[in-house]
Amino acid sequence: MSVLIDNRQEEIIVDEVMEAFVVQVVEKVLTYEECEDEFEVSISFVGNEEMRSLNKEYRNIDKETDVLSFPLVEFIEEELNAEDENAEYIEEEIALGDIVISMEKALEQSEEYGHSFNRELAFLLIHGMLHLLGYDHDEEASEGEMFDKQEEILKRLNLF
Repeated sequence: MSVLIDNRQEEIIVDEVMEAFVVQVVEKVLTYEECEDEFEVSISFVGNEEMRSLNKEYRNIDKETDVLSFPLVEFIEEELNAEDENAEYIEEEIALGDIVISMEKALEQSEEYGHSFNRELAFLLIHGMLHLLGYDHDEEASEGEMFDKQEEILKRLNLF
């Protein structure tokens, strides 16, 4: 598994400890979802201004948001767990997609909700990873499933 981290903001220091934390969260999501393939994920940390621009460009919403996900693979639920014994696998990493997080927004929300910055960052990473794995929250039923998974993964990280 590869986690590529691109820090394009100056609000929060992104050091080796934070990078290791990000990798740990990504690994926990993939383990929780029983993903055995080798995946590559790109994580970009930006400020509110860049996030607002991205949100306007890709979602036509002219305001900053906390996290955006850009999946590169479309999953059908059965595909996540299916094994085809006749398939030939190439030992390469599958590029899942990109997650963009506004570190300013993450800091604001951690203060607003009264929990640690790491807990908020983990929540946003988990949320983004679940989107990359094909989950969505457009409908009430899938929203509940997605949020239950987020909370369970946070518990497994001892960040509830």
